[in-house]
Amino acid sequence: MRRAFSIAIGSDHAGFAYKEALRRSLGEAGHSVHDFGTFSDAPCDYPDFVRPVALAVARGDFERGIVLGGSGNGEAIVANRVRGVRCGLCWSEQVAIWNRSHNDANMLSLGQRTISEAEALAITRIWLATDFEGGRHIARVNKIDAQ
Repeated sequence: MRRAFSIAIGSDHAGFAYKEALRRSLGEAGHSVHDFGTFSDAPCDYPDFVRPVALAVARGDFERGIVLGGSGNGEAIVANRVRGVRCGLCWSEQVAIWNRSHNDANMLSLGQRTISEAEALAITRIWLATDFEGGRHIARVNKIDAQ
C-alpha cells in the first residue's frame, strides 16, 4: 500500500454526495480525513467550506486537500486564492497525473455534475498515488509559489 496522507475535505451542497463517498473510501484506504463540511445537501455557499480546507492545507495542518462542487471550478478558484495552495480541477485520471507530477498540486477539485462517482474515486486514487516529477517542473512551481 502507498503511504497514507492526512487529508482535509470539503464541499458545497452540489458536491456533498461525492464528498461523502470519498470520505468513506479514503478512510477505508487508511488515510486520515478531516471533513470541513458541508454536512448535508441543503443549499450553501462553497467558499464557506473550501476556504477553511485551503487554509488548513496552506498552514501544513494537512498534507493534501480535496474540494468538491457542481463543476469544481469555483472551488478551485477559492482554494487558489490562498497562498501556498496549488489546486487543480481534474476531470480525468490523466489530468490528475499531470496535476501532481507537473504542478505538485496539494489540492484537488472535483465536479459532481461533470464526472461519475466511480471516476471521482479513480481520479482521487491516482492523484494521491502520483509523485511530483521535479526536474524541469521545479522552476515553474517555484514561480507559482512566488506570486
